[in-house]
Amino acid sequence: MSDASTTVLSSKGQVVIPEAIRQRLDLRPGTSFLVMGENDVVILKTIAAPSLDQFDDLVARARKLAKKEGLTSTHVAKAIRSARAKK
Repeated sequence: MSDASTTVLSSKGQVVIPEAIRQRLDLRPGTSFLVMGENDVVILKTIAAPSLDQFDDLVARARKLAKKEGLTSTHVAKAIRSARAKK
């Protein structure tokens, strides 16, 4: 991380990310961020939806883990009903 710069928080809570950093990270209007803060540190982490291949891999891994743990579609349906009932 060679780019360092200062910025100011606006009265609306907005912060401008310097152009050099936006270009280096290919940040475009509409980019979503996860914002974390603790003590005097604020971290912005970009959020991007996984590609279809990544999503397929995640589903395959989840199914493998569920099978290993003995979870069935009945368990999933019961958990969904329980979560919906709490609303």
